[in-house]
Amino acid sequence: MEDSRKPYSYKEYVAGLFAGVATVVVGHPFDTVKVKLQKHNTNVQGITYRNGFHCTARILATEGVRGLYIGATPSFVGMAFESSLLFGIYSQTKQSLQGGVQSSRPQPQVIIPSAAFAGAIISFVLCPSELVKCRMQIQGTDSLVPKCSGYSSSLDCALKTIKSDGVTGTFRGGSTTFLRESIGNAVFFSVYEYVRYYMHLQLKSGSSDHNNLVDMGIGILSGGLGGVAFWSTVLPLDVAKTIIQTAPDKSSPTNPFQVLNSIYRMSGLRGCYTGLGPTILRAFPANAAAIVTWEVAMKLLGIKNN
Repeated sequence: MEDSRKPYSYKEYVAGLFAGVATVVVGHPFDTVKVKLQKHNTNVQGITYRNGFHCTARILATEGVRGLYIGATPSFVGMAFESSLLFGIYSQTKQSLQGGVQSSRPQPQVIIPSAAFAGAIISFVLCPSELVKCRMQIQGTDSLVPKCSGYSSSLDCALKTIKSDGVTGTFRGGSTTFLRESIGNAVFFSVYEYVRYYMHLQLKSGSSDHNNLVDMGIGILSGGLGGVAFWSTVLPLDVAKTIIQTAPDKSSPTNPFQVLNSIYRMSGLRGCYTGLGPTILRAFPANAAAIVTWEVAMKLLGIKNN
């Protein structure tokens, strides 16, 4: 079968860009709480926040709602570009591995390498923007938090990082980001494709009317569950990445397994899953928003999502 989507392939990148923006709008406040927990609750000085709700309350009390969106600028830029590449590369690689023949049934031998490859590519874009985002997020006026060197803006943070560590300094934590995105996206797209397939199968067998509202419901569930699966699988790598990227001393370890071993010795397995609560709370709505936005954008751009 001829691949009818080939002339419109660039539109998949446009749809992915909109998905990235939706992810940040919905998920950034949860991400700020997660990063603060990962940074301060794994510190040798001891527990800073009791849980995600305590952290959220402290941010709102000292900085207001704006504090939950600190670091959002690099996140918007990075996530829009990263999401555009992720969905675009995933779609095109999947088509290439299918040889132009569309299959309605998910094929793990196609989905997993396509998603892992897309994740590996976007990690190079994501690493610098996440480094700036994380360094901005750990700042704040909360008296419970140890004082960090101040950055007046995301640009100021990026420039100071380059000045002190060089351009390569913005890629600190790059190998950890690479592992997180490759593994995580293989899990995410596998869950998304299978949940989507079986839900469509059930609807067809039940002779239900298939309309846009039903498609949106399927997108919410498949995207949300995919996001939960992603973060449940790779959260320890994300904890290690946060510690590596926000370390004040550039001679600090950058090996994620070394960092996780240190956290495990200090706090046990629970320490390796620091920030699990806000991460899972964020994962479902943020990824559901991304998938629904992507699928709606694909339809508006005239691309069929098989």
